[in-house]
Amino acid sequence: MRASRLVTLLLLLQNRGRMTAQQLAEELEVSVRTVYRDTEALAAAGIPLYGAAGHAGGYRLLDGYRTRLTGLTADEAQAAFLAALPDAAADLGLGEALATARLKLRAALPTQLREHAGRIQERFLLDAPGWYGDADSTPHLAPVAAAIWARRAAVLRYRRWRAPEEIERRVEPYGLVLKAGRWYLIAGGQSGIRTYRVDQVLGFRPLEEFVMPDGFDLATYWTGYLAGFRARLHTGEAQVRLTAEGARRLGVTPTGDPWTDARVPIESIDHAHGEFLRLGADIEVLAPAELRDRIAATVRTLATRYGSLPDC
Repeated sequence: MRASRLVTLLLLLQNRGRMTAQQLAEELEVSVRTVYRDTEALAAAGIPLYGAAGHAGGYRLLDGYRTRLTGLTADEAQAAFLAALPDAAADLGLGEALATARLKLRAALPTQLREHAGRIQERFLLDAPGWYGDADSTPHLAPVAAAIWARRAAVLRYRRWRAPEEIERRVEPYGLVLKAGRWYLIAGGQSGIRTYRVDQVLGFRPLEEFVMPDGFDLATYWTGYLAGFRARLHTGEAQVRLTAEGARRLGVTPTGDPWTDARVPIESIDHAHGEFLRLGADIEVLAPAELRDRIAATVRTLATRYGSLPDC
């Protein structure tokens, strides 16, 4: 642990130049006294490290000195591919490895590129989850990820929406996908390749190792899964009239007339009822009749309810 911290301290000074003991302590999450001991150990090992007291003081490396300790460990290399998603890396237990990998990558860059990388990190941030809804609880994410790294099959206990609601089956975990802040497990089994929400996993027990099927590609599978999901999702159709604003919000090209007639795919009457009500007076449903009647009934109920409110 201390050896890793000494390397991190050295890379911090190489990347950032002069740093005070307090700054180093905050970065390394240790005490200032520990920083003093670590810098003394580095100096004793022959690292040209200098310290100065006073307001403009701090620790720095001799000008021109560059460490060659920039090789990535296995965990750091894995974490580097999650550099844009620090929360995801932390969920997978790779938060510390990601921080170290970033330092090593920056240390390996020429000065000009290192400064450019720093500006990108200062000015751009990717925040994948949506605005609404609390984050899913995924207590089994770490063992799922470990099984994927080690290519180990597992007994999966899972909660689903149809009966029986709780099932148990042997699976071969192929990979994980993070979609809109939610983790999905892609795994093979007796019934083929399936997708499981990790927050619905009730139990996960690793078994023996397995061999990945030839030709499986996670990105290709996920693209196909999404296409199939959308095809299954929108199995119906509605005929509507839209104002220019309604067409814009629904993603329909307006005709330039006051109203645009369009046919739009719908998932179900219930789902379309809620989605179309969001458009208010910018939409009129013409068909199917069941959907039009549902919306008309809702509008009448709202008119009665709000029409009976006392004047403020």
